[in-house]
Parts: sequence; C-alpha cells; structure tokens
Amino acid sequence: MAEESFSSEQKKRIKAAIEEAELNTSGEIRVHLENHCKSENVLDRAAQVFAQLKMHETEARNGVLIYMAVRDHKFAIIGDGGINAKVEEDFWDTTKEKMLARFKAGELTQGLVDGILCAGERLKQFFPYQKDDINELSDDISFGKN
Repeated sequence: MAEESFSSEQKKRIKAAIEEAELNTSGEIRVHLENHCKSENVLDRAAQVFAQLKMHETEARNGVLIYMAVRDHKFAIIGDGGINAKVEEDFWDTTKEKMLARFKAGELTQGLVDGILCAGERLKQFFPYQKDDINELSDDISFGKN
C-alpha cells in the first residue's frame, strides 16, 4: 500500500503542510496517495478520487486534490468548480513544476509539502482565509487500497 511508502514522520510533515497552507486560504486541500493509477489518464483518476472524497461539497466549491500514484510515478492537481471559475487555465502549472523537480530528485515528501504550501499561497488571492473559516474537509492524507 502507498501508506507504507511514507514514514509516520513524513505523514506528519504532509499533514502539517496542509494545516499551514489552509491558514492562507479558505480553500480546502487534500492529499490522496495510492500505488497505482486505476485509470489510463491520471486526471480522470484524480477526478474519481475527488468525487469519492466528496470534495465537491465545500460551500465555496474550493477544494483542491493533490493525487499521487506512487509506484506509477503519476500525479495530478485538480481544483473544484469554484476555483476553476476564477483562475487562469494554467493556474496549477507553477505548483506542478515545483513538485516535479522534487519528485525527480527522489524527494516525494518534500515535493508534496512544497506543492501543498504553493497551492495555499496561490489560492490566497482568490479565496483568502476568513476569520470564521471552518475546516470543511479532513487534513489527513487518504490512501488507496492498491
């Protein structure tokens, strides 16, 4: 299982990055890890996981999923409709490039942390953190069964 690819310390670092990133934005960030992508297209699989995690149920439709198939060396970042309606088409490119550079260096955890923090920073201009913000989605990493 993908869960075994990360130590408990690494998992804590990823969760802490989500918590930190969400201090910048009302956006909700989740990370889902599995060994193998169950679809030919990684974006299609990320969209399936997005739906399974009910990420479309946030009030502002501002959920973000960072999906990774660890053994297949595939990842994707997708945002909900509320984000896509406000941001430019290549909005996630900067975040993906930062992550990919770390992944190529064999630094999976740091790549995820960098991507999460970058996503929070980038979302801040469109979805700033609100004083009365409620954490609508879990900050825990979710794991696929494969």
